[in-house]
Amino acid sequence: MEQQEEAPTSTTTVALATSPKPAPASNGSKKLPSRFRRVCVFCGSSPGRKPAYQLAAVQLGQQLVERGIDLVYGGGSVGLMGLVSRAVHGGGGRVTGVVPRSVLPRELIGETPGGEEVKAVSGMHQRKAEMARRADAFVALPGGYGTLEELLEVITWAQLGIHDKPVGLLNVEGYYDSLLDFIDRAVDEGFVSPAARRIIVAAPTPGELLAALEEYAPAHHDASAIKLSWESSVDTMACSPPRPDISR
Repeated sequence: MEQQEEAPTSTTTVALATSPKPAPASNGSKKLPSRFRRVCVFCGSSPGRKPAYQLAAVQLGQQLVERGIDLVYGGGSVGLMGLVSRAVHGGGGRVTGVVPRSVLPRELIGETPGGEEVKAVSGMHQRKAEMARRADAFVALPGGYGTLEELLEVITWAQLGIHDKPVGLLNVEGYYDSLLDFIDRAVDEGFVSPAARRIIVAAPTPGELLAALEEYAPAHHDASAIKLSWESSVDTMACSPPRPDISR
């Protein structure tokens, strides 16, 4: 999910039209109840060039339905975010789209799918904070600048102790290998601690990723560390003394 990507071309439209349609969740095998009620998904507003990205979005939506997990996302109906939201809604799951009132035009996010709850917020910072507050875990599908920005911000919030919710990276066909290599390099060079590196849970398929997120145990934060909240990091920046930008 991201506002920066270009609107799909005619080639993209064909890709969306021929991508797999969400199937009803399978009831053939019962799964243990999930520890999560809602998962926030970040992903591209384009479908990507590989059908594997589109398939992963549909499969993630189906996996959420099978586990009884509702979806929180940035709203809209285009690209990967449209595929995952339709898969959840089509399978009987609840979908909540968080959409800025005036920032994102319909040309970029498409029409809001019927039947989903829409939460209108004033801007992009509030959008991210609202999605984070509503979710019990985060998953990033392949995407571009917007997806990466959202992913890194929730990782940074976890590092600062604002939340201890699991953060998952759906590394479809190695899409995020270079990002993971960069983070490992940052650990080696002393810019990211080994404990902070463990915030990111990565897996190549939706089933493997959700299973790993279910087992995630956050590291205990230092009691002497700065105490922040969703509000102090986003909503009250304008009226608080100057602070470092925690999204960097």
